[in-house]
Amino acid sequence: MSLAEPAALPVATSAAPRLNVLKRFMERFKTSLPAYLLLLPSLVFLALFTYGAMGRVLIDALYQRATPKAPVRFVGLDNISAVLADPAFTGAVVNNLIYAVGTAVPSIALALLFALALSRTHAVTSALRAALFLPVLIPMVAASALFLFIFLPNVGLLDYYIGRLLPVLPNWLGDPDIALTAIMVITIWKNAGYYMLFFLAGLQAVPEDVMEAAHLDGAGPYMRLRHIILPELKPTFLFVTVIATLNAVTQVDHVFVMTQGGPSNATNLVLFYIYQQAVEHYDIGKASAATLLTLAALMGLTALSFRTMANREGGP
Repeated sequence: MSLAEPAALPVATSAAPRLNVLKRFMERFKTSLPAYLLLLPSLVFLALFTYGAMGRVLIDALYQRATPKAPVRFVGLDNISAVLADPAFTGAVVNNLIYAVGTAVPSIALALLFALALSRTHAVTSALRAALFLPVLIPMVAASALFLFIFLPNVGLLDYYIGRLLPVLPNWLGDPDIALTAIMVITIWKNAGYYMLFFLAGLQAVPEDVMEAAHLDGAGPYMRLRHIILPELKPTFLFVTVIATLNAVTQVDHVFVMTQGGPSNATNLVLFYIYQQAVEHYDIGKASAATLLTLAALMGLTALSFRTMANREGGP
């Protein structure tokens, strides 16, 4: 008996930590169970309509179907190669890049200008903030219908007011040289007030004592803007730039309503190209491949932007 007792000690000693770990896990699980139950509807929604949809797109990009009733055929990466070789996709990417820059830069500049002008809170600025934010509440389809009436040749509001100033009235949505610029206007009008809210929030973080000290030292408004306000707003600039870029890729309702990608594909954006491949041509594989390429580019841009933001915040 004396020889058997020492042999039993290591077994009990090794089992004790496992029991403690299991006990702590169960305690944490019981504590976190209500939170996971509250998150369950959102997790199910994400699994079905976000990650499940992404998985379906990934699978569809590897197959090809000629007609709705034809059997699917595995083609591997041929759909991606076909998309990259398609001149229509290249043109849509170029249009989207021009559209992104042409809408993000003016929208952000106007948002910053509005935020600086309305940073003081009183009755007048509150009313102006509400007026500038009002376009955000209008659905894009309704706003597109409104601007479609504004841009109507000869009878639209724009031609009515500037017709006496120009010798020849342009066809705002029918001229390939200016159609993309015309649809940029509606995006700038709709998003500037939205981005203004982020800059207003960022301005609240600017230290008042530093601004007062700079004012007492003789720094004018421009010097305070350049050396105090803009450096403090760098994270806000980066965040708003990411949001504006995502909006430039995902907002396509106005293209459906106003131009249908024309004239001569001058306003054909990437998302509308995907719609054409999936719905009009019923090329699900090609549409899925274009979706994967777009999603990969957006994820890479977003990851790079937030990594840059983290490096700036953690730097000296």
